[in-house]
Amino acid sequence: MSTLTTPPNGCSPRDDAAQLHKALKGLRSDTAKIVNILAHRDSEQRDLIQQAYETSFSEPLYKRISTDLHGHVKRALKLWLHDALTRDAIIIRKALTSSPVVDYQAVNEIICSRTPSQIRRFKDAYLSTYHSNLDEDLDKQLSGDHKKLLVAYITIQRYEGPELDEALVQQDAQQLYKSADKKIGTDEKTLIRIFSERSSTHLAAVSSAYKASFGTPLEKALKQQASGLFLRGLLTILRCAINPSMYFAKILRKAIKGMGTGDTRLIRVIVTRTEIDMQYIKEAYLTKYGKPLSVAVRSDTSGHYRDFLLQLLGSDY
Repeated sequence: MSTLTTPPNGCSPRDDAAQLHKALKGLRSDTAKIVNILAHRDSEQRDLIQQAYETSFSEPLYKRISTDLHGHVKRALKLWLHDALTRDAIIIRKALTSSPVVDYQAVNEIICSRTPSQIRRFKDAYLSTYHSNLDEDLDKQLSGDHKKLLVAYITIQRYEGPELDEALVQQDAQQLYKSADKKIGTDEKTLIRIFSERSSTHLAAVSSAYKASFGTPLEKALKQQASGLFLRGLLTILRCAINPSMYFAKILRKAIKGMGTGDTRLIRVIVTRTEIDMQYIKEAYLTKYGKPLSVAVRSDTSGHYRDFLLQLLGSDY
């Protein structure tokens, strides 16, 4: 469920474009005005505003914001301007080409939390934007079983519906248990096959069946079988299958707590989930940590950047 609020009586893209142009004119941009408009427009409305802006002022709004704004609020607004599929493609591209090392957290998060249909569409967006195949770029930038898992995950067509084959669920639980046989070593091929071929509904059922049959949570078993980036990929797929809202709540917690805020992660999660399931993520955060997400964001951010994120998060009531 989205937390985005839009004007009840609609809005005019041409009027919004004119107001944004006025806010971006002069020596000092009216950032508050820009935030107040864009934080309350959905993806279709933002696209129409950008078309109207370029038609009226012969300049892309994205470029003007890049030039006139600064800091975290600029980064957040620029990401927000894109549609969801292009945004995912941009995040993955930046993560794969970041220096000095790949941003593996971002790569895992975007790929392993998306549905098969979302993956197919953002792969198309990636190709049209960068004239490069995501499969090939993952093959170049990743390595080992982590690479095999993610390449399989974005290429294999998985079922997205709610139906289950209970016999197959039990079979997979048994095979995952056997894959951990210490006498012969971990069977990575079995892990990759099950985690890349099965639906989220199926994996959640396998997790329950595994615990019921063997008395150990599947996540704990995975931690004994795998390690490093491969384990992180497996856990992301499993956690998003079981409870995606809690997965993102925990990611946000990690971004906020400790010394300094992980602003890249904070921006990425809030901007990408606002129009999808942020209300459920807020509820999961409150349940897990005992305080509203907005309170945590308010205490760790400031200025127009804070205002923008809080407006995307919406009311706590």
